[in-house]
Amino acid sequence: MREHLYVDTSAYLCVLLGEDGASAIEARLAGGRLCSSVLLALEARRNLVRCVRGGELSASRLDDLLQRVHQDLEAFTLKDLTMDLCDDPAMPAVATPRSLDLAHLRTALWFHRRDPLDGYLTRDDAQRAAARELGLPAA
Repeated sequence: MREHLYVDTSAYLCVLLGEDGASAIEARLAGGRLCSSVLLALEARRNLVRCVRGGELSASRLDDLLQRVHQDLEAFTLKDLTMDLCDDPAMPAVATPRSLDLAHLRTALWFHRRDPLDGYLTRDDAQRAAARELGLPAA
């Protein structure tokens, strides 16, 4: 059976940009049922533009990566940021996540409540700890 995986933006960007650890994440994603928040699209594109403006990427590479984001998103089930997620009382007991991180966490919980997740993939240690506090399978 294919793994049901929530992918946050940090994990996705790691693969997209070929950062350290990308091959392990990519192997886990292969063949998985992938889900995320629509924030993945917003944050990925924003970070790519930031990388160009900071001189980390060329404009021509930006065009290629933006096209890949568009194609990659077709493999995801994406959940809109809706009022029910904003009203959800779920909050980690210890961690106080940033707003967009909390939106990812609540979106993952939304998916998890309907069809349990096998993994919550993130590169952010604080996000991983907050996911665990909420009972999400973050390794």
